[in-house]
Amino acid sequence: MTGTVIKNTGSNYLVRTDNGTNMSCKIKGNFRLKGIRTTNPVAVGDRVTITGDKDETNYITAIEPRRNYIIRKATNLSKQGHILAANIDQVCLVVTLFHPVTSTTFIDRFLATAEAYRVPAILVINKIDLIEDDAEAMEYLDAISYLYESIGYPVVRLSAKTGEGINVLRSQLNGKTTLFSGNSGVGKSTLINDLIPGLELATSEISDTHDTGMHTTTFSEMFEIPGMDDKSYIIDTPGVKGFGTLEFDKHEVSHFFPEIFKIGAECRYGNCTHTHEPGCAVREALENHLISESRYSSYLSILDDSEEDKYRKKF
Repeated sequence: MTGTVIKNTGSNYLVRTDNGTNMSCKIKGNFRLKGIRTTNPVAVGDRVTITGDKDETNYITAIEPRRNYIIRKATNLSKQGHILAANIDQVCLVVTLFHPVTSTTFIDRFLATAEAYRVPAILVINKIDLIEDDAEAMEYLDAISYLYESIGYPVVRLSAKTGEGINVLRSQLNGKTTLFSGNSGVGKSTLINDLIPGLELATSEISDTHDTGMHTTTFSEMFEIPGMDDKSYIIDTPGVKGFGTLEFDKHEVSHFFPEIFKIGAECRYGNCTHTHEPGCAVREALENHLISESRYSSYLSILDDSEEDKYRKKF
């Protein structure tokens, strides 16, 4: 029997079989992802084979080849990865510019990983209702939107609280399986509740002391979005504090920053790391403000990922 993993609780997996039945399963066997050690060998979105035994326990015994996946460095386990989801059509990175602040380093690291695994990404900026009367904050919102749109990423500005912009996002989810991710406290659960009425995912207030969110989503889970023309799904994931990249080759990191990769074609040396080499077109573009300093800093931070916990630092 085959099906799709729709929930991962750490020790058990909920699988929706091809005939529409939900079955609780355990894993049986040793699953590997191209030699990469992972904390979760089976991920939400995986297509799997299920078998039962004489004790009526259902086991996942095989995983079909993944079309793609998003993986990050596991917290406190620098040599292991954690797969956020598999077999997805796109990812929505939900961020907030204020209360709490999502760092551009976090945004860039996530987007670079999406590029590395060939997953289209949408940047969703939530809580715009908090800054509508603040001219300086609105200017920053415009600047961030322009930056990422100019690179080629769709940007949706919305308020999960008031509903503004929700329909714009909804139109981009039709017929797709979309991973939702972001820092804790950015309103991801509230946003998903808006998109799927009656779901009632748990939400919480932001900490006044640290201006950070509390984890409300404990496990990854897939939900169907009602009212769409085609089958559409959201994969909800627990909020993350930092985004550590996993085993990027330093000569390939620039490939995952589209604007750096494009300008890098004009460098004197084909293997230019854009850090010190003579005739570097990227550093010249940086000096001429044709590449964002924040993006370049994020690029350098990934190059420096050999330093433990580098990804937790903000720029």
